[in-house]
This record gives sequence, C-alpha cells and structure tokens, in this order.
Amino acid sequence: MRVIAGTARSLKLETVDSMDTRPTTDRIKETLFNMINSEIPDCSFLDLFSGSGAIAIEALSRGAKMAVLVEQNRQALGCIDKNLRFTHLDNKATVIANDAVAAVDRLNGSGNRFDIVFMDPPYGKLLEQKILEHLSKSDIIDKDTTIIVESDINTDFDYADNLGFEVYKVKKYKTNKHTFLYRR
Repeated sequence: MRVIAGTARSLKLETVDSMDTRPTTDRIKETLFNMINSEIPDCSFLDLFSGSGAIAIEALSRGAKMAVLVEQNRQALGCIDKNLRFTHLDNKATVIANDAVAAVDRLNGSGNRFDIVFMDPPYGKLLEQKILEHLSKSDIIDKDTTIIVESDINTDFDYADNLGFEVYKVKKYKTNKHTFLYRR
C-alpha cells in the first residue's frame, strides 16, 4: 500500500498484519480520491476505524489542513504512528485511541467541525448505522459535510433518511461500495 498523490506521493505505508483490518486497496483508494479531490484542499478530515491510517494520510498528502484518526486496535495505532511520522504528516494529525462511537461523542462540543467524515467499520456489525445515529445529533458535522461509508456491497442504508441523512451517491466495486451521504 502506498500514498498515491500529493506531498507524500509514492511512499510505501506499513499495514496492520491482522484479520481485524481490511486495508482499502490502492485502486479503490485512488477511485475514491478522484471523486472527492476538489473537496480535499484545506479540509478537516475525520477518519473513523482508521486501520493503518492510509485514508487520512492520503487526504493530508493531498492538502487537507488537518485530520483526526480514530482507532482502538493497539497494533493499528502503532502502525498509524509509524506511517504519520514516515510521511512527515504527524504535525497535521491527531490520533484518538478509542472506540469510534465514543470518539464521535467525545468530539461533540469540542468546536471541531469536519468537512469530510470517512468510515470503514468492520462489515456486518451495523456499526455504520450506530455512527450515523450519533453523527445525526452531533455538532461536528453540518449540511456541507460529506460522509463516506465504505461497506460490504449488500449493506443497506434505508434508515439514513430517518436519521436526517440523504444518500446522494453510491460507487460499487466487486465486493464493497462507498456510500456518500449529506445531512439534510
């Protein structure tokens, strides 16, 4: 896995050697960032379920002004720290060692507002729904925030409307998809 573009372009990132994480492939990451490239410069980026930190690092490399990475796995946290230092992007990043739901609640009321929220939770556990429930009541997003959920291809977002979110785009791959949402 590598950084695709920006100041840390072509740098190889360390990955977590664990069955608990699924790194987003370079091809899918490149497709995702081609879709949101115009939103990245000077944005505030929240990466929930960060794994190795590759998504937030890509955003920082492409010009995001800051990123908050949330991860609870100790091995992954060590990997994030190494990758941020290796890419020299650690000064623009804050790492929160916590459960993603608890981190969203902790960030609420902090004065932080994110332009982009990315989450790649473990598949099949409905964690994306739980996070969206907490985000729907949070001041860390607003109507201009882009929320991107990486999920299993069969994950249903029918409940999003009831939470005050609108699905405006879905990009499907072979086994997974990116669902883009806005707060209405």
